[in-house]
Amino acid sequence: MGRTLTEKVLEDHLVDGEMETGEEIGIAVDQTIAHDLTGTMAWLQFEALGLDEVQVEVAGQHCDHQTYQPDYKVSDDHRFLRSAAGTYGAYFARPGTGILHQVHKENFTAPGKTLIGADSHTPTAGGLGCLGIGTGGLDVATAMGGAPFYLEMPEVVNVRLEGELPEWSTAKDVILELLRRFSVKAGVGKVFEYTGPGVETLSAQERTTITNMGTELGATTSIFPSDERTEEFFERLGRPEDYVPLAPDDDAEYDDEIVVDLSDIEPLIACPSMPDEVVPVREVAGIETDQVLVGSCTNGAYEDILPVAKMLRDREVAKQTEMIIAPGSKQASEMLARNGLTAELMAAGVSISEATCGACIGAGHVPASDSVSVRTFNRNFEGRSGMEDDAVYLCSPEVAAATALTGEITDPRDLDADVDAPGFEYPERYIGASESDIIMPDEAVDDGLVKGPNIDEVPLKDPLGSALSGPALLKMPDNITTDHVIPATQEVSVYRSNVPKLSEFTLKRVDETFAARAAEADGGFLVAGENYGQGSSREHAALCPMYLGIHGVLAQSFARIHKSNLINFGLLPLTIDEETYDRIEQGDDIELVDDAVDAVESGQETFTLRVNDEWEATAHLDANERQRELLAAGGKLPHTRQQFADGVSEEA
Repeated sequence: MGRTLTEKVLEDHLVDGEMETGEEIGIAVDQTIAHDLTGTMAWLQFEALGLDEVQVEVAGQHCDHQTYQPDYKVSDDHRFLRSAAGTYGAYFARPGTGILHQVHKENFTAPGKTLIGADSHTPTAGGLGCLGIGTGGLDVATAMGGAPFYLEMPEVVNVRLEGELPEWSTAKDVILELLRRFSVKAGVGKVFEYTGPGVETLSAQERTTITNMGTELGATTSIFPSDERTEEFFERLGRPEDYVPLAPDDDAEYDDEIVVDLSDIEPLIACPSMPDEVVPVREVAGIETDQVLVGSCTNGAYEDILPVAKMLRDREVAKQTEMIIAPGSKQASEMLARNGLTAELMAAGVSISEATCGACIGAGHVPASDSVSVRTFNRNFEGRSGMEDDAVYLCSPEVAAATALTGEITDPRDLDADVDAPGFEYPERYIGASESDIIMPDEAVDDGLVKGPNIDEVPLKDPLGSALSGPALLKMPDNITTDHVIPATQEVSVYRSNVPKLSEFTLKRVDETFAARAAEADGGFLVAGENYGQGSSREHAALCPMYLGIHGVLAQSFARIHKSNLINFGLLPLTIDEETYDRIEQGDDIELVDDAVDAVESGQETFTLRVNDEWEATAHLDANERQRELLAAGGKLPHTRQQFADGVSEEA
């Protein structure tokens, strides 16, 4: 039986376990990445583990979410990150260099490598044949120390591409089509592996757009083969030595297959407030639009902005509409400027932003109240833009440009005949590469770690106790995101390295009283519906509830990364059925009847909940032996520290 590309890369890095679907495996990690909202805690954890030096081939530390440094706390975080990178041997990309996925793609991503990142869109690298997986910062910290990364062996789904994209249709529309067909939960426990004759019609950059938003399907990751189009990309980057051909075997067997005829793809748009609310653009055409944003790690490459510049050449943005372009990297910005496109865009009425993630997380370019924002981003969760009652649509750069020209949502096929379809176009050579903005490990400029007054210690949880009880402190619906738990807005994000202060914002978007009630409760539980914890990989969404004394989460289902983060910080992720969810009310007293630590350590899967001393229900713990050890110890950090104290270093 032939092997899939996913199986080949995993097998090449396998250090623990058997590659059987659903079984846990441990893989060696080649590269890691983190940004300024996740990196501070990752490096504080690295320090707490007593590690001396990064052990992976490449560890990249980027400052891309708060590049405007609106507060000394942010500037202090960036200085700390620079000092940590220099102290421990990582690459440091200075603020303004660009979005970590784009910058890493330009400089370090390579076919056949494994990459884990403290950001959920790390699968972007899959467009270049690299197995990129998003995870929490603690997993990144231990991986940087040489530990394997553990995951359940996923199902591998063959997404067979046929045909070729028609005029005005783009790679963004391909992934929107998959979201339209399925949902934000369709990819849980799966890898989407792209094959078929349609693959060769897509450039490497187009492929990374698709793999980037595979995260919105809930997938573990997505991956394309490394072929002539990949080789062409590396040659234009000036990195031909990093190219390696990779492909699945001709007789590879997959767990499932999806067929997409590219020739049937039309311009699509995701409506508020979920990436899978996808319809043809023509169905919502005519909606007046106040703001248009082009950029993000999904569509911030030079090739994404070039068609916009062509469409706007010698034209003007509609007077009632504000248009902002935020390139994904300084390299893309410099190429636009060198080719005269920045001036042309400005003449059309476009505002050019620094290369940053800011607008995507609501830390800049927040929409006005009662307005419509059309964006080329990857997420439009309610309130993520920084405006709670927002109306954010997601689309391709071509649809965004058409909308900016008319002032209302517009299918570019319906523009005046004199606006030609720009099509995809590679630059002859990528210029202005960002080496000057990346401080190499041997160029350290700091003498040891530099911590500002806002940088606190890493909180540790006590080992799991025998008796767990407390109120249902908050009951939540389906699809609660990590943005709900810990928002990424400017007001909140300045405290990412100060957990005691950050915890005050926990679940504030759901209930402003939650943090205060949790702090007073001496333990308790969260209750949620399906897909709890979807979205960003931010581990603070588990770390802050842990700090507030939460014992665990009772949910109908969990998003992959967040479930892992809960375990890493010693919180029980217990699955309940719909009937139990419906019966539990906020404020109910919940007691775990079983001896918690004995049950966890013995491998017990079914637990008994006693509610208000009136009725009982069952909850299930889906965790393997390694994860149960972490839970019993109070989380991965205390568990690993204890191993070092005992002279054992299996975790790091």
